[in-house]
Amino acid sequence: MSKKINKLENIVERDLDVIWHPCTQMKDHEKIPLIPIKSGKGVWLEDFDGKKYIDAISSWWVNIFGHSNGYINSKIAQQLKKLEHVLLAGFTHEPAVKLAERLIAMSPAKINKCFFTDNGSSAIDAAMKMSFHFWKNIGYKKKRKFIALSNSYHGETIGSLSVSNIDLYKKTYKSLMKDTIIVPSPDCYNKKESETNKEYTTRMFSFMLDAIKKNHKSVCAVIIEPLVQCAGYMRMYHPIYLKLLRDACDEYDIHLIADEIAVGFGRTGTMFGYEQSKITPDIICLSKGITGGYLTLSTILTSNKIYNAFYDEYTKLNAFLHSHSYTANPLACTAANASLDLFEKKDIIEKNKLKSKYIKDQLMSMNSHNNVGDIRQTGMINAVEMVKDKHKRIPFDWKERRGIKAYKYALENNVLLRPLGNVMYFMPPYVIKKNEIDHVINVMEGAINIATK
Repeated sequence: MSKKINKLENIVERDLDVIWHPCTQMKDHEKIPLIPIKSGKGVWLEDFDGKKYIDAISSWWVNIFGHSNGYINSKIAQQLKKLEHVLLAGFTHEPAVKLAERLIAMSPAKINKCFFTDNGSSAIDAAMKMSFHFWKNIGYKKKRKFIALSNSYHGETIGSLSVSNIDLYKKTYKSLMKDTIIVPSPDCYNKKESETNKEYTTRMFSFMLDAIKKNHKSVCAVIIEPLVQCAGYMRMYHPIYLKLLRDACDEYDIHLIADEIAVGFGRTGTMFGYEQSKITPDIICLSKGITGGYLTLSTILTSNKIYNAFYDEYTKLNAFLHSHSYTANPLACTAANASLDLFEKKDIIEKNKLKSKYIKDQLMSMNSHNNVGDIRQTGMINAVEMVKDKHKRIPFDWKERRGIKAYKYALENNVLLRPLGNVMYFMPPYVIKKNEIDHVINVMEGAINIATK
C-alpha cells in the first residue's frame, strides 16, 4: 500500500511543479487534491491507489463507448502499423475518405462536403471564416457579423469565444474579440408554469426574428447549439426553435451554423440534435464524441453551394486557405470510423432511448427536494439544478461554490461529477449499466444534501 501511495503522491508533486491545468484555479489544488488516473475500462477510471470512479461526465463529454474499448483499440492498433500521419494538403488516405463518406451519408441530402479541423474551437473558427468568406466571394462584402444566443458557449479560441456569451469564460478577453449580436436564449428554465416548452420557445423566437430583420444585410450567420446549451448550465429548449430559425435564415439570406460539438453523436436522443427539427443547417460542426473519446478531431460538414463559391482559378485568390498540421489524422479518423461501426452494430440510438427513460425515472426521485429547482433531460444529457429557494427559483450565491462541495462528495463515493456552478449534470458513456446508473443517482442525491446544507 505504501508504494502505491508514494507513487500517487509523486505524480501529484511532479504534476503541480510543471503543469498548468485547463479551466482550473490552480490555487484550489492546495485543498482539493489532483487525482492521477492509472487506467480506465468501460465507465470506470482507476487511480494509483486502486480507487475507482464512474466517469459520469464522459471526461468532458467525449467518451461514448467507454474507456479502453476493445473494438476501437484494435482498429487503432491495425492502423498504427500502416500509417500514423500524413498531411492532407496534396495527399489523402483511406480513413479520412471513408469517414467523410459516412458522415455525409448520415447527413441531409444538401450536405455534400467535409472539411477537417483539429478540435471543437477550431471547427467553430473555421466555420465562421467559411461563412464570411463565402459571402465575400459572391459579392456580399458587408456581411461580417454573427448572431448567437445568450448563455451560449462555442469554444475557447478568440473567434469561438466571440460568439459565446458566458461571462465566466469571456469577460476578461472581451476587448480582444469581434462584436456579436446576442439575443435571449429560448431555454425553458424561466418559462411560466402555464406554458409548454414549445409555447415558451416559440415566444422567445421573436427576439431572434427581430435581430435577423434588423441586421440581415450585415450578418453572415446565426450560430447555435441545437437543443442544449451544454456549458451554459445544460439549459434546454424545444426543437421548434430550429425550424423557425431555419425558415428565417432562408428568408433573409443568412447561414445557419449548427454547433453539434457537444450534442452530436447520440447525446440528444438522435444522432444529431438538428434532426429533431427536420432541418438542414448550412454548416455543421462536429467534434468531441466523433472519435469515441480517443483522439482530437473535428469536421465541418457543408453544402456544394458553399463549396462551389471557393472553387476557382488559384489566381482569383478565392480558395479557403485554412489548415491545421494534424488535419484528418489517420489514427483519429480510424477511431471515428470504429465509433460509427459501433453505432451501427450495437443499435445504440434505440438502446439509449430505453436508458434515458430509466435515468429520467430515477432522477425524478429528487424532484421533491427543497433545493432542487429543476430536473431536465434531453436524450442522454441530464441535469439537476440546485437552488436556494425552490418556489421562487432563487439561486445560491456563486461565491459559495456549492458545486465544489458536490464534486468532492461524489469523488469520495466513487463518482466523477464536475458541476457547472450549481448545476449537476449526468452525461455518461453509453455503455453504462443499470446498477451503475443507480449508484450515480444515489451519489447525486447525497451530493445535493451535502452541497445545500
